[in-house]
Amino acid sequence: MNKPVCLIVGAGAGIGGNVAKRFAREGYHACLARRTDKSGLDRLVAEIEAEGGSATGFILNAVEEGSIEQMVTHIEANIGPIAVTVFNLGAQIGDRGLANTTLKAFETGWRMATFGLFRLAQVLFPYMEARGKGALLVTSATAAMRGNAGQHSHAAAMGGRRMLCQSLNAQYAAKGIHVSHIVIDGAVDAPDTLGKMLGPERFQALRERKGLDNDGLLLPAEVANTYYYLAHQHRSAWTFELDLRAHSDLAWWNHASHPN
Repeated sequence: MNKPVCLIVGAGAGIGGNVAKRFAREGYHACLARRTDKSGLDRLVAEIEAEGGSATGFILNAVEEGSIEQMVTHIEANIGPIAVTVFNLGAQIGDRGLANTTLKAFETGWRMATFGLFRLAQVLFPYMEARGKGALLVTSATAAMRGNAGQHSHAAAMGGRRMLCQSLNAQYAAKGIHVSHIVIDGAVDAPDTLGKMLGPERFQALRERKGLDNDGLLLPAEVANTYYYLAHQHRSAWTFELDLRAHSDLAWWNHASHPN
């Protein structure tokens, strides 16, 4: 296969799936990795192929030792060069006070948000460095910028993710690898993340009150357009960090009670 690959780690029906579709429309082979729901993964692959694109799905337990490394090595050897990777794994364990945050829960957030990104970069960047180019787009959250009560695990994990992105930039930007840290500062209109957390009735009520024609929820397809733009910036004007939020939301630095 001669197509460049866009690898999405965390390819659900929201941001990840829409990013995969966007890149596939532009001639990339989309590699979609998600932890569970093979039927949902197969549907995403089928939707991409129905539009004339090409895609491969992977069920991936990113916390499992060697899983990320084996997947990247397999793609590079058997599918094609990974030109763009989107690290879209969430690490939200819910709103928990300090006493209700177990050691395992705290560590799991770090393993997904920070350690997983470290392992991905460690196996992927030698390939990109040898080619002298590549892009790593990292989905992040308000918690990377501000810690709130009940967000001990999430804030620590996402704050670490942000600092890791800065360190990767410091070492690899001059070698042609563009790392961009993207703060999703608001609620995303995604059925398999926000929808699952709220439940179908509350999710639909939120969409009717704030989303749909009101454009008060981040639309995954529009977020995907931004990701595609970031991956194709000229290196003289790379974006290393940006915030995305709906027009009606206050920014994280202005709204102390803004949800993470």
